[in-house]
Amino acid sequence: MEDTSRRPQFGNRLLENVDEVFKHNAWDNVQWDANQEKAAAEKVEQNSVVTFSEHHLKDLEENADKHWDAFYDIHQNRFFKDRHWLFTEFPELAPDYNAAPVRVFPGTETSGGTATHKNDEKKNHDFKNCKRYIFEIGCGVGNTIFPILQYSQDPNLFIYGCDFSSKAIEIMKQNELYDTKRCEVFVLDATSKDWQVPFSENSLDIIVLIFVLSAIEPSKMTNVVKHIYKYLRPGGLIVFRDYGRYDLAQLRFKKGRCISDNFYARGDKTMVYFFTQEEISKLFTNEGFVEEQNLIDRRLQVNRGKMLTMYRVWIQAKYRKPL
Repeated sequence: MEDTSRRPQFGNRLLENVDEVFKHNAWDNVQWDANQEKAAAEKVEQNSVVTFSEHHLKDLEENADKHWDAFYDIHQNRFFKDRHWLFTEFPELAPDYNAAPVRVFPGTETSGGTATHKNDEKKNHDFKNCKRYIFEIGCGVGNTIFPILQYSQDPNLFIYGCDFSSKAIEIMKQNELYDTKRCEVFVLDATSKDWQVPFSENSLDIIVLIFVLSAIEPSKMTNVVKHIYKYLRPGGLIVFRDYGRYDLAQLRFKKGRCISDNFYARGDKTMVYFFTQEEISKLFTNEGFVEEQNLIDRRLQVNRGKMLTMYRVWIQAKYRKPL
């Protein structure tokens, strides 16, 4: 299913000469050969032989919030990283609202994802003067929300965020960038049957899922997507980025850390799943979303000091709720 076409908003640092691999810190769109793919599959097979006992599984599930609280207790806001790729990969989140995609209003027709209307000027004016809501699930300590707030000049933009960890929310609220006039964050178990949230159904313009769905037990992911569909407005968008199958992080796991197929527990007892493109497509389209993007990001990261090469595999996707 891999889309080999050049992505419209992707980096253009391509490794054309392997002898120059240590010239830069990272290379984009690195293709794997059959031998590398086979070696990765064998490594995963080896580290999946020994799985967790029922006792350990019970602890991972019942105390998941405590394990994430402990994670943020240790890392605090040192885990905050400026996601410089955020607006490149997801221009829909761009702080300059003049460059934001045109909102589709009732009575318009769509063609190729762009709204058409006999009075485009009026529609664009209305868009700039209406509230626009973004909601990030698994906001952590603000890795996505703060860059948007820091650079956005849009007076009509309001951002919601939630996290499983009360410690993460506490840390985020203490940050000087946290502005209650422009954002609101709260504790939420996104896998719960009913969401207690400060917004109504069919009200959100964009929902952000960045390296968060992978932390959820696979059988509970569908329930999360169902809630997303409920609260996203018709025409609203999901932006998604997460771990792909055979990412370096998966290959580094030792025997005894595997929970189930492609699902592992880290040393700090937080959990992580590694997706295929097909799994992501099925997860969202089965709940009624329309796929606009589903690509695999194979990136070669380089430690020039230690002369090491590290292969990362991420999946990036966008899904829209039909009008």
